[in-house]
Amino acid sequence: MALYCAISNEVPEFPVVSPTSGAVFEKRIIEKYIIENGVDPINGKELRVEDLIEIKTPPIVKPKPPSATSIPATLKSMQDEWDALMLHTFTQRQQLQTARQELSHALYQHDAACRVIARLTKEVTAAREALATLKPQAGIVAPQPVHQAEGAAAGGAAAAGMSGEVVARLQERATALTQERKRRGRTVPDGLLAPDQIRAFLTLASHPGLHSASVPGILSLDINPSDHSKLLTGGNDRNATVFNKDTEQVVAILKGHTKKVTRVIYHPDEDTVITASPDHTIRVWNVPTSQTTVILRSHDGPVTGLSLHPTGDYVLSTSTDQHWAFSDIRTGTLLTKVSDASGVSLTTAQFHPDGLIFGTGTENSQVKIWDLKEQSNVANFPGHVGPVTSISFSENGYYLATAAEDACVKLWDLRKLKNFKTIQLEEGYAIKELCFDQSGTYLAIAGTDVRVYLCRQWQELKLFNDHTAAATGVRFGKNAQYIASTSMDRTLKLYGIE
Repeated sequence: MALYCAISNEVPEFPVVSPTSGAVFEKRIIEKYIIENGVDPINGKELRVEDLIEIKTPPIVKPKPPSATSIPATLKSMQDEWDALMLHTFTQRQQLQTARQELSHALYQHDAACRVIARLTKEVTAAREALATLKPQAGIVAPQPVHQAEGAAAGGAAAAGMSGEVVARLQERATALTQERKRRGRTVPDGLLAPDQIRAFLTLASHPGLHSASVPGILSLDINPSDHSKLLTGGNDRNATVFNKDTEQVVAILKGHTKKVTRVIYHPDEDTVITASPDHTIRVWNVPTSQTTVILRSHDGPVTGLSLHPTGDYVLSTSTDQHWAFSDIRTGTLLTKVSDASGVSLTTAQFHPDGLIFGTGTENSQVKIWDLKEQSNVANFPGHVGPVTSISFSENGYYLATAAEDACVKLWDLRKLKNFKTIQLEEGYAIKELCFDQSGTYLAIAGTDVRVYLCRQWQELKLFNDHTAAATGVRFGKNAQYIASTSMDRTLKLYGIE
């Protein structure tokens, strides 16, 4: 069996073996290596020349010693160069292997460090958002247990009925609003932004810390009509939050619902908000104290729609229990509860600006108009496909915008009871909410993104796609000075002119 030098990979002339590694070397090469390094080149252990063990091989006839001027001398010189090259190459191979091992270890450490940094960054972000949510504010009082208001109707209980006094009050308010609208005519409100200014809107702020990070998603939005700096949001975390956009501070956190908050309303004349939830209840809150003042139990199923009457004293609600209900928010009394004759779940509700009629959406694609005083269905608008997701009356009371799970917005003329315009969006576009501004000049759509249309021409003015998930709510500030939107990405975004 031939022996090969572990350094030069050639048959050694004078083979020796290392007692530490058991490797075979050419004697002259290993001696040079030991003199320079003092260790075994294979395992790095200490090795001396005296420790090398010679291997007996058949004698080799040696040539005469070369002279300095002979060809053998030249060959000897070349042999020495070759030996040096082999030693250098071997050293380089060892250094390359060591560098590879060190690089692999460094990459592993870098990957582990990146994972730790990412986890810590996520924890810091969550902590900051929690801190912003829990930041103490003047006027916030810790929520205390509340009792159902006296006279509040439990689900399934008999309604008190609409008295003549209530009907007279509804009619009086409707007459006043109609006269005011006629007096105002088509006059554009002072300070209303022009379409070109809406086109120039940019994202001014994004607030991710209003609701819990553990259950992401803001499901509903409203703006205080009397103080447009205050916004109200309802979240998947079962809380409603009042937020001041000017100070960027949380004003109140309203805790009490046992399930997510899907509908919210800010009272136009008082520091009061109304919230609805799939927990079958509607709650009326006092914002300065963060207390529930009234709990309405008007339904036997999840509450799906909520709309405040223009008087500010009554609320309309719909539910999967196939009923709509009209309740007094002062006393908690259920005044009337009417079943939809089609026997399907109701999905949304909205009062007409005058308050004498209202619209509801159904699970089977129908939009229905009801007379509140007569408690009867007076008109139906078919045409959608899928459950109706949102309806909105224009300020002048002439138009109704409706949306369902068919990626289109239908516009209806209430005077002629017909569909006069359909805005078809991209296939698969999920519309969550529609909203006219207070003047009826603009229409906003929240869904896969946020879009603003100019009414009458029904021309798209602006598209906002800053949200990373579906937008769930959209509202106009006073005179369309700004637009607010909420999303399942847990953010409240504000748009306007810089």
